[in-house]
Amino acid sequence: MAAGFSLRVLKEILMRVGLAQTNSQEDRDKNVQAALKLIEQAATQGAEFVVLPEFVTFLGRGELVWENAEAIDGPSSQSFAAAARRHGIWLLAGSFPERSNKIGMCFNTSVLFDPQGQIAATYRKIHLFDVDIAAGSYRESDTVLPGETPVVARVGDHMLGMSICYDLRFPELYRLLALAGAEILVVPAAFTAYTGKDHWGVLLRARAIENQCYVLAAGQWGSHPPGRSCYGRSMVINPWGTIIAQAADGEGIVMADLDFALLHKIRAEVPSLANRRPQTYTEPTLRS
Repeated sequence: MAAGFSLRVLKEILMRVGLAQTNSQEDRDKNVQAALKLIEQAATQGAEFVVLPEFVTFLGRGELVWENAEAIDGPSSQSFAAAARRHGIWLLAGSFPERSNKIGMCFNTSVLFDPQGQIAATYRKIHLFDVDIAAGSYRESDTVLPGETPVVARVGDHMLGMSICYDLRFPELYRLLALAGAEILVVPAAFTAYTGKDHWGVLLRARAIENQCYVLAAGQWGSHPPGRSCYGRSMVINPWGTIIAQAADGEGIVMADLDFALLHKIRAEVPSLANRRPQTYTEPTLRS
């Protein structure tokens, strides 16, 4: 009986996760099939929760986004739902272009499936990537509408905070997710190689440390039309800010075990979330 209890407790505090790193292109069906193979590999290695990257179904020219956009329960979602059900896993289908009611515009949407293949949660990317950098100009808002609502969802016994790529630069979103109970933060991404080499790991570790959460960041890797280059380096970071698993260059999966006893230990030893003083967080007074 004691041994059975120990095994049950161990299962409650550990979760094996698998992150898929893909090189999605403009052929939606091929992208989905490539993702399904990586899901199977992760499940075969014992993953209970698999995370796919941003724009896993399509990553290419802006003028092709609308024709590759789908409804929440479209063909790609149905394929991912079937994979979650077949393998009995939780599956975060990274993100894909979700058709809106405005012709030519979509949402950048992440969908969480439970082990029965049912949709457990959806999140629409709030912060859109509109930047001018040395590597080029990006205007996500040309084809994508912003989401409006932060989302937390339950994955087994644990709480998940949802985000997508450029959201990573907005720490206030992640603090809201942590205060809502998140223990895991997911960041499916297509981070540019230009910014990724300096910012990707630093920002991910910061979000883990300041919110004392596990961070699961599944990224696109390599070249994509029309000349975009993504950084990859998918990684799992623990609540202390330590990278516990990281993908090499190329397509593939990275596996890690999340230890929630460690999370609770860190939160007890450095109680920064409990030590917040929100009553003082007002507009600063300018003093001359």
